[in-house]
Amino acid sequence: MEAGEKVKELDEIYNEYAEDVFKYVYCLCKNRTLAEELTQETFYQAVKSINRYNGNCKMLVWLCQIAKFSYYKYLEKHKNEILIDNDECKNILGDHNVEETLIQAEDKIYIFKEIHLLEEPYREVFLLRVLGDLSFKNISDILGKNENWARVTYYRAKLKIKESGYGE
Repeated sequence: MEAGEKVKELDEIYNEYAEDVFKYVYCLCKNRTLAEELTQETFYQAVKSINRYNGNCKMLVWLCQIAKFSYYKYLEKHKNEILIDNDECKNILGDHNVEETLIQAEDKIYIFKEIHLLEEPYREVFLLRVLGDLSFKNISDILGKNENWARVTYYRAKLKIKESGYGE
């Protein structure tokens, strides 16, 4: 494959997956600027290691794995920074039904604290669904599970938030 063809292929991959990777990273960090940086870092790392992609999983899953690793690496370097930007979250979220009720609640800090305290995979599935506005199918593809697993995990995450005392 010639260099020009390789660049075109990488450009197509970026155009197809950049928005989904951004949404995924944004769900993890809740900060638009950081999500943009980590999205770029994800594709930089993907280009560096493209020959290690063996096709055993979908390209989006592979990219999200790189994005998650990049995010954790960032967290390790910046342990004491606050990453949640509530106003930015509200602007990105748009209209939701049950989720909108949570976001519009007076005590956003409490809600984010409860979400933060959720154990994995509940937190990740909940954030992908609410902040990422991803379908259960997309969530299952990203996490390498089936769609029913994503639905059940999301439902259980909502129950855990409710059981924590939200709304009392």
